Amino acid sequence: MDHRPLGRSGLKVPVLSFGAGTFGGTGPLFGAWGNTDVAEARRLVDICLDAGVSLFDTADVYSGGASEQVLGAALKGRRDRALISTKTSLPMGDGPNDAGSSRFRLVRAVEDALKRLGTDHIDLLQLHALDAATPVEEVLSTLDALVRDGKVRYVGVSNFPGWQVMKALAAADRHGWPRYVAHQVYYSLIGRDYEWDLMPLGADQGLGALVWSPLGWGRLTGRIRRGAPWPQGSRLHDTASFAPPVEDDHLFRVVDALEAVAAETGKTVPQVALNWLTRRPTVASVIIGARNEEQLRQNLGAVGWTLTDGQAARLEEASAVTAPYPHFPYRRQEGFARLDPPIAG
Repeated sequence: MDHRPLGRSGLKVPVLSFGAGTFGGTGPLFGAWGNTDVAEARRLVDICLDAGVSLFDTADVYSGGASEQVLGAALKGRRDRALISTKTSLPMGDGPNDAGSSRFRLVRAVEDALKRLGTDHIDLLQLHALDAATPVEEVLSTLDALVRDGKVRYVGVSNFPGWQVMKALAAADRHGWPRYVAHQVYYSLIGRDYEWDLMPLGADQGLGALVWSPLGWGRLTGRIRRGAPWPQGSRLHDTASFAPPVEDDHLFRVVDALEAVAAETGKTVPQVALNWLTRRPTVASVIIGARNEEQLRQNLGAVGWTLTDGQAARLEEASAVTAPYPHFPYRRQEGFARLDPPIAG
């Protein structure tokens, strides 16, 4: 398993990491993802560690903390072999301080996560969403204290707008607080918005991308095909309303290209889609999920080989969309592109 630096830090992470959103799944969203118990989670963790997948990602909001609890139990006795990434800020209750990134919430959230995970430190703590009501200085000074106390090793964000990331990085530099080194983002062949602002920001400021939902919320599993209904058992029946939107024409243009490349390479559609992401600038790790051993082993087959430049170019052409303003002239007019060319893949 290839390992890469996480942004502009000294921490090396595997190019594939494991998302524990299926662990202990309950409720309309996470229950549809999966409800892996401790015994099965141990088996999946065994397979990951044997394959070199040592980074495990979770969040306090995943099934109300059950994901963290199951992950902690599954890692018992081999915590030193694993990196744990968890997230906080989204609501964990109806109280006025049960959501956000205030000092009160962050300190309590970390203490609660440590108990659920059964560990004394979190390797990577990420803010799951922007809390626009809490001053950035309060957020960063609290993260600094958590790092100094040894409860957190590295910090990052998820689902943040670029200008807020830059504002926080500037404040961190000004005060000598820990900088964000990771941005957990949605990125897939049917969702390439990350490339417009957040990828250039990551390249310039040293944030490594941890990619969530790399198969487009289950649309790039190879089971969704043009002219056919969603297959029985697809989680999209229950979770489509939560998923990032995508037009059918765009989806099936990408699926057609994936199927053609899969046939050429002898790989599966999801393996091709995942492999493409591992080639992309700023991507440190692609988070794969699995409800069972078969799914996990299939996803692990996304590495150890590479697409040709021609195959990657065909996937990029099939998945391309018109850039939003102010980006489109830099992609469509030579004069603009000379001043700000796209980041080389």
